[in-house]
Amino acid sequence: MKALLTSAGIKNRTIENALVDLLGKPIAESDALIIPTAIYPFPGGPALAYRAVSGQGRFRLAELGWKSLGILELTALSTIDEQAWVPTVREADALLFWGGDPMFLAGWMHRSGLADLLPTLSSDSVYVGVSAGAMAAAPTFVETYTEPPRGVDRPSKSEQVVFATPDGDVDRLLVTAQGVGLVDFAVIPHLDHPDHPDASLANAEKWAAHIPHPTYAIDDNSAVVVNNGKPQVVSEGHWKLFHS
Repeated sequence: MKALLTSAGIKNRTIENALVDLLGKPIAESDALIIPTAIYPFPGGPALAYRAVSGQGRFRLAELGWKSLGILELTALSTIDEQAWVPTVREADALLFWGGDPMFLAGWMHRSGLADLLPTLSSDSVYVGVSAGAMAAAPTFVETYTEPPRGVDRPSKSEQVVFATPDGDVDRLLVTAQGVGLVDFAVIPHLDHPDHPDASLANAEKWAAHIPHPTYAIDDNSAVVVNNGKPQVVSEGHWKLFHS
């Protein structure tokens, strides 16, 4: 399976060209499924999920002009016969994983059975991750929380860490969690974004030190492309690779 791991979706022409190259055909000839599950732990999650699937979200993904677009809701899959959804996943050209809480997303990917299905999909299938969707593809990732996360069941460890931000130091719970291991590296999104004040380069280096794999810190104009198992960054912005 191929992968396009982004911080903010199809933000620019360079990332869009990378997506088309992975698909091997125009987006208008490609079938996709969007997975909004990660957004539900956030306040207003249902409305945010609607905006994502209707193409009104913050990041370009659903509105790219797909030949067809369906919704795959992971929290429902364990109650549905596999024959009702597995063939649809296998037939999709792209799986679009929306942002939100990466621990919640990774937990439901495992619980639903999708994590076990992904490695068996066609080598032409494309995993497209936005923010949390990109993070959950890793074997291990880290995320910060103001309080212990709820609604997750994957093994993790946590510690209190102080991070410097432009508005002063902040005390956060740094959680190390298990992803689905689709790729052999990790992603830290939103590098140096003003709406993510703790995602500075210095703090990303601290986070990466807790991850036993190479870690790409990427800004919203960058993405990591995986084709034939090899990662490559495409960017109109800036990024940094940290080695474990």
